[in-house]
Amino acid sequence: MKRLSGNLFIARKMVYYILGVLELLLAFRFIFKLLGANPGSGFVSFIYSLSGVFLLPFEGIFRSVATEGIEAKAVFEPATLIAMAVYALAAYGIVKFMEIKKPSP
Repeated sequence: MKRLSGNLFIARKMVYYILGVLELLLAFRFIFKLLGANPGSGFVSFIYSLSGVFLLPFEGIFRSVATEGIEAKAVFEPATLIAMAVYALAAYGIVKFMEIKKPSP
C-alpha cells in the first residue's frame, strides 16, 4: 500500500466521510420510500427534504414505480440508487485525483 502524506491522508478521510454521510442519507430515503413511510413524520420529512437536494440532478432519468396499499404508498425510486452510485464514483475519482496530484518526495 502506498504511503500517504498527512494532509493527503486527512483529505482522503474527509472525502470518504462526506460520502458515507451522503450514502446513509440516500439509503434512508430509499428505504423510507420503498416501505411507504409517512411523509408527515418529522424525521421522514427531514430526510426527504435534505436528500432531495442531492437527488435533483438524477430526477427523471427513470420513472418511479408506486404501489398503493391500504395504509401506505410504496415507491421504488431508481433515481436514489443512481445518485448513490454516481456519488460513490465521484468520491473515488476525487481521491484518486488527489493521489495523482501529490508532490513526489
